[in-house]
Amino acid sequence: MKQIIDLLKEKNKTISTMESCTGGGVANAITNIEGASEVLRYSAVTYSNEYKIKMGVDEKIIDKYSVYSMETAIEMAKNISNFANSNIGVGITGKLNRVDINNPYGEDNVVFITIYDKDNDKYYNYKVEATKGSRKENKELVIDKIKEELVKII
Repeated sequence: MKQIIDLLKEKNKTISTMESCTGGGVANAITNIEGASEVLRYSAVTYSNEYKIKMGVDEKIIDKYSVYSMETAIEMAKNISNFANSNIGVGITGKLNRVDINNPYGEDNVVFITIYDKDNDKYYNYKVEATKGSRKENKELVIDKIKEELVKII
């Protein structure tokens, strides 16, 4: 994550995250690095549909595609970037080792990630199979994927 922080500083860019299943893990990894306050604008953990919607995710997208979809991740990434006026927005939604009785649709054990580059209005979409044994291991798998892709994008 230090490399990502350094790249963001070097390019005078900022980042924001809207996380669901990772529970703030990406923001935590960012803030573990000295100087993160210079690049991290805002982070929201929107575990419920209600708060995804309050943060700008279109309810119609959730209704049509499910909360566990690339379309929802795209909405999360773009809306957090716009909300915080950051150059990069990261949206993460998915199911880790459990069935969600409140949202029965969407693939099990799959995480949808979007990294939104606001400056170029470009979306980078990733789908991660959450196949590790524990929730913690699956969160780490997702966070590692985000780190890997952010280095390429920034």
